[in-house]
Amino acid sequence: MTSFISAWIWSERFWLPENVTWADLEHPPPGVEYPILWNMLYAFPLAAVVYFLRLLFERLVAKPCAHILQIQAGVPRQAQPNAILERLYQSKASPDERQLEGLSKQLDWDVRKIQRWFRVRRNQDRPSTQKKFCESMWRFTFYLAIFIYGINHLWSTSWMWDTRECWQNYPFQPLSPEQHSYYLVELAFYWSLMFSQFIDIKRKDFVIMLVHHLATILLITFSYGNNMIRAGSMVMCVHDASDIFLEAAKMANYAKYQRLCDGLFVFFSISFFICRLVIFPFWIIHSVLVESWEIAGPYRAWWLLNGLLLVLQCLHIIWFYLIMGIAIKAIFRGKVAKDDRSDVESSSEEEICSSTDPSRNQTLKGNSRTSNLNGEAHDH
Repeated sequence: MTSFISAWIWSERFWLPENVTWADLEHPPPGVEYPILWNMLYAFPLAAVVYFLRLLFERLVAKPCAHILQIQAGVPRQAQPNAILERLYQSKASPDERQLEGLSKQLDWDVRKIQRWFRVRRNQDRPSTQKKFCESMWRFTFYLAIFIYGINHLWSTSWMWDTRECWQNYPFQPLSPEQHSYYLVELAFYWSLMFSQFIDIKRKDFVIMLVHHLATILLITFSYGNNMIRAGSMVMCVHDASDIFLEAAKMANYAKYQRLCDGLFVFFSISFFICRLVIFPFWIIHSVLVESWEIAGPYRAWWLLNGLLLVLQCLHIIWFYLIMGIAIKAIFRGKVAKDDRSDVESSSEEEICSSTDPSRNQTLKGNSRTSNLNGEAHDH
């Protein structure tokens, strides 16, 4: 039974072009190396290393930078200790009206007082501006470093300038050490994002980002196993390019450099449009969809890989719609507006509960001029 399932999962008829076997890729000519899918298992321990490096970076580099820029961690208002409310909060952070009425009778509290307790408690768990700055600085550093590494490798290749070269003699194309390292590090990074998404700042586009990370991980893994390394390298490089500006804009926003934030957001919008709505569909997807059909011919996994690329492109269109919403608001308000892909609850909704603290209200009014770019790009 196990051998049958294994044979079905790793079916050569599904994953490889006609007349190509796994043995052909596992036994290349002397001096030549082809991708071996099992090498991608190294991404799991490497993902743990990447996550550990992130924690070190945020503590030893990003946090001191935040202090220099006077970005304080801040102490959120503490909710009044209450075992009954805390127990419900752990299972449901926003109780419905029926639960609120039941709690009101049980505690002999006014419903509005209970609502206020839950709002304060949710605010208590929201990450500080300093924490968000540290996360953005880590992602900015990674995207910048990996983009430089990727573009430095691709710039000297023939297939970057002539995408038909991606499919000449496919799938028997040698794997260089640079390509292997590029793939492994990118895959490890996205696995770390996948796992840390459940403990990082929670955003409205949680499901979209989950789909994005899954699609990206599957694309990286499958394209490596099928030796679509050349096209895959360009896909990763194009995605990293625009994310650099997004994370930089978020850092400027957290540091309250509004003009710098606005300028970087403009660069992000332009780079996002060029990279993900022009280069990606009309250069890369066209090559994988059309040129590969003409040169190498389609096979079963070919349809799956192209389907994942099209899913990714649909997400790009959704995100660009959100970006345009921010840009339109910026035109009328003269500054970058709050990203729709923000924390679980908007600050305006949460800060209403602070009406009992006049000094906090004044602070919030002053800070409302600076919007939050809490959406994640990348992340890709």
